[in-house]
Amino acid sequence: MNSIGRIIKEIIIPHRKGNIRLNPEFVVLNDAHIQGFLLGTDYQRMYGIDIYNSKNRHITIGTNKDKKFSLDIYQIASQDPLEELLEEFREGQFSTTLTSKQKLSLPKMLRKNRPAFAIGEEPLGKIKGHDIEVYLDVERPYPPMLRRPPYPASLETRKKIEKHINELLDMDEIRNIGLNEIVEINTPVLITWHDGKSRLCGDFRDLNNYTKADRHPIPRIPHGLDKLEKAKYITKMHCMKGFRQN
Repeated sequence: MNSIGRIIKEIIIPHRKGNIRLNPEFVVLNDAHIQGFLLGTDYQRMYGIDIYNSKNRHITIGTNKDKKFSLDIYQIASQDPLEELLEEFREGQFSTTLTSKQKLSLPKMLRKNRPAFAIGEEPLGKIKGHDIEVYLDVERPYPPMLRRPPYPASLETRKKIEKHINELLDMDEIRNIGLNEIVEINTPVLITWHDGKSRLCGDFRDLNNYTKADRHPIPRIPHGLDKLEKAKYITKMHCMKGFRQN
């Protein structure tokens, strides 16, 4: 998480003997969301607050430890069902044209189909028994076009490439080559977006020139549009490692 700034928020704890005014400093993080915060014991003691876990929870204020004040526990108000459901999908963006009913039914549908999505460190989905084989019209030794060294890259770019490679190794999407294996094609390319995020791709333009094309009919766009006639939702999703999912 990246820090984008700090704010000081005044907090007043009401008390019949005099309000306690706190001025905690919060660090604002990019792409972060919290529902509450905790005041540590050391921080509270800075303001003369001590909390005791006895039979009845109580606090003392200042140096007078004999004067005890009860610590009431209030029940948190129940959250609106729609807000509670949308909280699970806070990183997603729902169209503002959706009605309240649609905004509620869409997250329900996503939650119902939760196994269809890989989140975090979960493995990507794979179709078993349907391996794709690519055939070349040349044999070893391959031409120089297929034996190029990696492109020159800066130190920062090489670090990012190494990070992506380690992620793919952990996801079991690629493997380390053996000592006696020969790999001619080695052209990783790092694509970086304006927000600093990056994606690792492979430059297979030369490889495509030596690949035997598959002969199959290309689906017609009108046929695809006809299938969307009764669709309830049209979505756009950013798939993690989308080119490696099958």
